[in-house]
Amino acid sequence: MDEIQIASLLKSSELFPIPQGLKLSYGTAGFRGDAKLLESTVYRVGILSALRSLKLGSATIGLMITASHNKVSDNGIKVSDPSGGMLSQEWEPFADQIANASSPEELVSLIREFVKKEGITIGDNKKGAEVWLGRDTRPSGESLLRAAEIGVGSILGSVAIDIGILTTPQLHWMVRAKNKGLKATEYDYFENLSTSFRCLIDLIPISGNNKFEISKLLVDGANGVGGQKIEELRGSLSNLDLEIRNTGRDGGVLNEGVGADFVQKEKVVPLGFGLKDVGMRCASLDGDADRLVYFYIPSDSTSDVKVELLDGDKILSLFALFIKEQLNILDDDKEGKQSRLGVVQTAYANGASTDYLKQLGLDVVFAKTGVKHLHEKAAEFDIGIYFEANGHGTILFKESFLSWLVTKQKDLTATGHGGSEEHKAVSRLVAVSNLINQAVGDALSGVLLVEVILQHIGWSIQKWNELYKDLPSRQIQVEVPDRTAVVTTSEETEALKPLGIQDAINSEIKKYQRGRAFIRPSGTEDVVRVYAEASTQEAADTLAHSVAQLVKSFLGSI
Repeated sequence: MDEIQIASLLKSSELFPIPQGLKLSYGTAGFRGDAKLLESTVYRVGILSALRSLKLGSATIGLMITASHNKVSDNGIKVSDPSGGMLSQEWEPFADQIANASSPEELVSLIREFVKKEGITIGDNKKGAEVWLGRDTRPSGESLLRAAEIGVGSILGSVAIDIGILTTPQLHWMVRAKNKGLKATEYDYFENLSTSFRCLIDLIPISGNNKFEISKLLVDGANGVGGQKIEELRGSLSNLDLEIRNTGRDGGVLNEGVGADFVQKEKVVPLGFGLKDVGMRCASLDGDADRLVYFYIPSDSTSDVKVELLDGDKILSLFALFIKEQLNILDDDKEGKQSRLGVVQTAYANGASTDYLKQLGLDVVFAKTGVKHLHEKAAEFDIGIYFEANGHGTILFKESFLSWLVTKQKDLTATGHGGSEEHKAVSRLVAVSNLINQAVGDALSGVLLVEVILQHIGWSIQKWNELYKDLPSRQIQVEVPDRTAVVTTSEETEALKPLGIQDAINSEIKKYQRGRAFIRPSGTEDVVRVYAEASTQEAADTLAHSVAQLVKSFLGSI
């Protein structure tokens, strides 16, 4: 780093002094907190994103300013790598260091050291860094965007491009498309969704299901960017009757009594929904539209509050059922080579969903809690589906398998088998690979895929909900002196330390029909989380409290 570059960093960093006592850590959600305290953080992540671009040969990096399902006064920032995925974990410690540097001098010293270690060259007349900036509808987004622009611009030769108000998945999709050399505007994103959705609609079998009436879908937009974007998308969709509520245009507050996070955790209707909607199919997006859950108010409901929830596990099961049906048609004629369809869940997935998926004959694997761990595991399969119960998830197609599908599709057409069942199955899978956002979980593409599958098999939301019945569960957190005393297996389903605690948990589990329980340490605070499920709510509650007592006796409590 030369003197001009150092001077540029020192000068710009003085505009964004770090607030007293601020301490942040970069995780799956990036950096998040009170928006009033985040300007210095966002400025510094702007610097990091420019360096990341230079490190990767001037590939386009994305920066998204959002706090997802957090309250409107919060905000945050996360980085999209060129693949459209999350920032490489190897760079997270550097993100923490610069975000928490106490002075401009310390910040510059950390950057100099990192640039040298990573072999990053700045300003040698080659193509500079390129960073695309997106934000959600939060009022604080605009000033934080300016801080990010100044951060990017403080690395000489770097360009920050403001691509406007977007959902988080839109930004990730656009960054991925740009780096793959594809069309990458917001228009292209919408065009891709509507074209692939139309293709799947056209491939719905005519016999039997042509009588299936397309009922209205009610959408809760969380008073955020997702509600506004699905309104824009609606105009290009046929075969889908949408009524969108909570768009944020009618004075509703972002994530306040609305959104996927609220509905999934509270299992109650969002604002704007009630007894008038009994039996209707409803979908709820979260604040930045990267999570999706479905729900309905039961017809025997005496209260307009409680809902039947179809969470990420139910969405995963529907997707798996549909994709397996298409693969079965193909595998009958694939010279004995079976396609590898895998499903990835966390230990928090309801045991009833895992049992159902295994009964389908699917390969079910577990990953550590956190989207990046699920994504990594799903990428090992020809087609990998992952979801968390909170409604965040997607489907990944291995490039080599997708190439095989496209070639197969062309071969079948060329040999006069264009209308065969096999050709239709291949075409459906190719269309799903285009419709689903393979970069990250995306509520907009998720809604379209759920809707087209329900039309394809002629199911109501009530019929879908009958795939399996969730086991009653209970979660408890126990405050402990030192959470690091708990060490689990990589899947977090069993505790390796303290020695003897897993045997004690197993003894408790054996007392309950369909009992299951596990413990895991929090990643951020001295708390151990307990999860338990059993055949009745009373049994799940008792098991959870028994395991919580074991945690206290082995670790002590506060």
